[in-house]
Amino acid sequence: MDKWTFGVTMLVVGMGGTMLTLGIMSVIIALLKKVFPYKKEAEEKS
Repeated sequence: MDKWTFGVTMLVVGMGGTMLTLGIMSVIIALLKKVFPYKKEAEEKS
């Protein structure tokens, strides 16, 4: 495997790994939002 083929392979694997990690983290965040929904605190009466 020459330099260019190795370089392109590393680029594809690196970017693919980054996108896969971001996708997994997005799914985890979405699941956490469903498990722990955001609730506004009661406004203080003044």
